[in-house]
Amino acid sequence: MSYRNILLIDDDQDDTQFFVEAVQAVNKEAVCLTSENPVKARKELETTEQLPDIIFLDYNMPAVNGLEFLKRMGQIERLKNIEVIVLSTPPEEVMVPWLDRNNIRVKYISKPVHMEELQEILKELFY
Repeated sequence: MSYRNILLIDDDQDDTQFFVEAVQAVNKEAVCLTSENPVKARKELETTEQLPDIIFLDYNMPAVNGLEFLKRMGQIERLKNIEVIVLSTPPEEVMVPWLDRNNIRVKYISKPVHMEELQEILKELFY
């Protein structure tokens, strides 16, 4: 599936810039919006006319972590069908079982260090 409207929720500005550059390299037609604040992002999602096709969500954020964001998002009917991928620093071997134990059914990807690696991940997801 080709995603055109992408939302990244991540409080780290360097990681955000890295992600946006990778998205643009993979799909120049994609629109990648970003938010550093998960509380603000959720409120905007509740009212925006144009919902994203997919949300990439950092897990480790202040105020509201990824798990809490996903729980709150799941309580809002119009947001339930948006695909979410958690993209964070802990290794997959740690996070995937933890997400399963908390009944969170989302794809999890450890943040890659190299641009080429992130681009390959995005290519696999987008096409």
